[in-house]
Amino acid sequence: MRAIARIACAAASVALLAAPSASASQTQTRQVVPYRSLRQLERSGLRVLRTVPALHTAVVETTRPVGQRPVLRRALTVDEPALAPTFLPGVAWEWQWDAAHMDAVPDSVLHAAARVKIAVIDSGADLRAPDVGDKTPETWSVLSHRHRVRDVLGHGTFVSSLAAGSVENGVGISGFGGDAKLLVVQAIDADGYVTDVDEAAAIVYAVKHGAKIVNLSIGGTETSAIEKRAISFAVKHDVLVVAAAGNEHGYGNPVEYPAALLQPAGSRGRGGVGLAVGATTMDGTRASFSNTGSYLSLAAPGYNVFAAESADSDWPRADLPWSSPGYYGWASGTSFAAPEVAGAAALVWAANPSLSASTVAWVLKHSAIGTGWSPQLGWGTLDAAAAVKLARSLPTQVARTRFDH
Repeated sequence: MRAIARIACAAASVALLAAPSASASQTQTRQVVPYRSLRQLERSGLRVLRTVPALHTAVVETTRPVGQRPVLRRALTVDEPALAPTFLPGVAWEWQWDAAHMDAVPDSVLHAAARVKIAVIDSGADLRAPDVGDKTPETWSVLSHRHRVRDVLGHGTFVSSLAAGSVENGVGISGFGGDAKLLVVQAIDADGYVTDVDEAAAIVYAVKHGAKIVNLSIGGTETSAIEKRAISFAVKHDVLVVAAAGNEHGYGNPVEYPAALLQPAGSRGRGGVGLAVGATTMDGTRASFSNTGSYLSLAAPGYNVFAAESADSDWPRADLPWSSPGYYGWASGTSFAAPEVAGAAALVWAANPSLSASTVAWVLKHSAIGTGWSPQLGWGTLDAAAAVKLARSLPTQVARTRFDH
């Protein structure tokens, strides 16, 4: 509701030989392997558990090493106090809206974003939450292979409402994507984890179903061949992938993936194939938990941001001073900065539909509020209005140029 909203490679194919019979003492393990053809896979003697055909990759069960074990990711939420009893005088509940200058984005751009689809790959979403349900999102679960995406974790509902919650239903919050379409792909389980295989399958599903932007609020310190293949698949289809940079600054500040696949370590914000997003506080400084480093693209509000919650989760709920259906509250994490950037990307594309995905990323980085790149905030903090203005100013002949900085 606009009135209220004033305040985480193509690997060479391996030869799959017939597997010897396993003795009772041998342990079966799950491994991820690329393949040239399904016929070759079927003749290998390995037990095939699932395939991701678009990436020519399979999960098999075997007693011998033939590939890589699945990599686990987790939803990036900060387990520190996220609720505040009051805010500063004059600061709205959804303070992140004004902080990112969303209030200066023209209504015409918010509405034009309806031609852009954002995919949120997460723990599902509560479709009864007004700001999510009123978008009538498309849904799919790579976990159950059904369209039911009940969100018992709560993470996905919060992320979805920030990326593409309704801006004109008269209740709750305003999502950063304006009227952008929403695709909810459930890949994170009820415990907050997702395998690289499910992540890859979700990315492929999102791309094949028309998403122009994919949000990944997940992270871990390892990557894998199938994750790299999935990112490459999205990039080849001119899809912008946005990922959270991680919340482990106080725990060694590791490089996190998939963020560092999008903005590679050592790049200092230049080039890359997507956006790695850090988190800021209300005063625009880096949130203490937010990772830093040479793989950071930009930052956005991520400390005590206000958004919609799932009725099926146990997240603390705000006691609202206005009558509103659904549940709302505050939470912290780079998980919640990333979808704000994903939503703003939809506005950039709405302002200039001729842009390539890499140019949309360049626009968001180079319209950010900052004095140049830094390992603390990347190119600076998100400025949605400036990004829209910059996108509109780009001449047609450079709109699809790939920028290296």
